[in-house]
Amino acid sequence: MAGDFVVHPIRWDRCPSAAGDPHARAWITLQSHRGLAYNTLDAYSRSLERYFRFLEQLHSSCVAVTRAEVGLYLASLQVDGARLSNATIQQLLTVVRLFHAYLMEEGVRANNPARHSHTGKPLIARHHKLPWIPNEDDWHSILHVARLEPIRNRVMLAFAYDAGLRREELCSLRTDDIDPSRRTLRIRAETTKGRRERIVPYSVSSSELLRGYLQHRRTLGQRRGPLFLSESRRNYAQPISIWSWSKIILGVARRAHVERFSTHTLRHLCLTDLARAGWDIHEIAAFAGHRSIQTTLLYIHLSGRDLSAKLAASMAQIHSRRAQMLGEVSG
Repeated sequence: MAGDFVVHPIRWDRCPSAAGDPHARAWITLQSHRGLAYNTLDAYSRSLERYFRFLEQLHSSCVAVTRAEVGLYLASLQVDGARLSNATIQQLLTVVRLFHAYLMEEGVRANNPARHSHTGKPLIARHHKLPWIPNEDDWHSILHVARLEPIRNRVMLAFAYDAGLRREELCSLRTDDIDPSRRTLRIRAETTKGRRERIVPYSVSSSELLRGYLQHRRTLGQRRGPLFLSESRRNYAQPISIWSWSKIILGVARRAHVERFSTHTLRHLCLTDLARAGWDIHEIAAFAGHRSIQTTLLYIHLSGRDLSAKLAASMAQIHSRRAQMLGEVSG
């Protein structure tokens, strides 16, 4: 729908070096006009800013930079004091490669110094690490802490697992995205990573939590719109931000002493449990909104399904059981 297309403003103050280059400024503006999600647009501009700051140190430019100098940039990331992960370095390299591909299309450059080699070998080897999921002790520690959370947070935790939602998908839910009669959620295309709308279910126990939250929400405001509202003094009755949700999850993780628990953990756990329960890979991909089956395969591997077929019967109910445990988290 045309009304769903949103052009987000660019935070030029967060990328001053890139903003000062006409080619970089034009490319970032183009990404905004493409209707990228705000978080993606912000990540692109920050990544390009990092690259341009390195070029300034080399006294080079995006027009003159060589493949060897791009290699130096990648080397600087690998010795960075922040110890950047392979996935983060891959994301930074992708932005550089996309930017230089744009320069080629515009006739500014004749080649792309960040491209793969002619043999297809990437500049940086990609590490395929399986997502982390909590063991049963971690899970019960998280549930114990979750019982003390306000009802809004408990509904968000339940939905994140039930529907395998990404952070932005969860925080962007609206009241009219809910179909209580069918217990489904509409995940709008503009909030998803792959720009594909999907309909996902939520459990009976989550439905009970939701009913209690909607009664509480009416005390914050009668208007329809964003489902999850902030109750802080600064942003009272405004939509909860992804940053606020991240802080809430960080607090849960620390109190549960499960430091690796993050906003994405419940999605990982949900998809792994679906694989354990015997869902077909294409069913999981459609449920999760994956564009590539290769992404879905991670959860098949993580579930150990191929190695544990004899346990399939006992695993068949694990998804519904865990959803019920989340739904029963009450103060």
